[in-house]
Amino acid sequence: MRNSIKLIILSFISIIVIGCKKENPSVSYNKGKLTILTDESFKSVTEALAEGYMINYPETKIDVVTKKEDLGFLDILNNKAKIAVMSKELNPKEIKAYEDGVELKFLPAKFAADAVVFVVPKDSPKNFITLDEIKKGLESENKEFIFDGANSSNLNFVAQKLKKEPKELKFSVIPGSKNIIEELGKYPNRIGVIGLNTFSRPYDKESERLRGMVKILPVQNNGKLYNPDFENLREMKYPFTRVLYFLVNEGNFNIANGFIRFSCTQLGQMIVQKEGLQPYNLYKREVQMR
Repeated sequence: MRNSIKLIILSFISIIVIGCKKENPSVSYNKGKLTILTDESFKSVTEALAEGYMINYPETKIDVVTKKEDLGFLDILNNKAKIAVMSKELNPKEIKAYEDGVELKFLPAKFAADAVVFVVPKDSPKNFITLDEIKKGLESENKEFIFDGANSSNLNFVAQKLKKEPKELKFSVIPGSKNIIEELGKYPNRIGVIGLNTFSRPYDKESERLRGMVKILPVQNNGKLYNPDFENLREMKYPFTRVLYFLVNEGNFNIANGFIRFSCTQLGQMIVQKEGLQPYNLYKREVQMR
């Protein structure tokens, strides 16, 4: 899977609007080191984009570090990180904290449509789930839904969709989305809640193995069933579609903003699609026939 990225590496030029915060002039977009913080749910697509960037710019070294979404956001605010991958919508208070602390305008760089999905063991008789079931289940003391932990992107996003605070929801925990899939068979009456990117790579053997252990439940909304497929992600019809974006603490066009530009151009968006996610920026393919 990763080798296929090398076959599509080309040079693309785009423009990104950035602030005027002072940075080290010896650092550039095409050389140096960068650490990207990402929730475990979108680690795969982040690693794929990082690999593509390093292939395009061999003098760069990018490390992808897994960190819960809320904690990654705090590291951006506290100047402990230059870039983090986010999915939750920040509230006005959080946006103000970002703009005051980082001294940049809040401009999320959106690059992919992902989803939170609900999974059950492969042999489960359950074939779909309703929004009402999800709401009631997360209010029940039975704690039938299994998340990958507190402060995670999956919990944050579901809470936002239900107009709740994460602390108001009742759920069980198995750390790590992969572990949820592998252990779900021990809990036949439970429902795992994971990020689609956990196993969205179409031709990856590990993803195929994980997909083979569970089935994704379509979500029923207003009498219709929606699967987290490309069409429903693109049109935001799947109720738990989420948009992934980068948040930076870098004012000049150095490596963090260079990485964002790369991820949002056609090349980066092709990598997103190869990860089994919906690219956020759609590029038309024009063919002239004579």
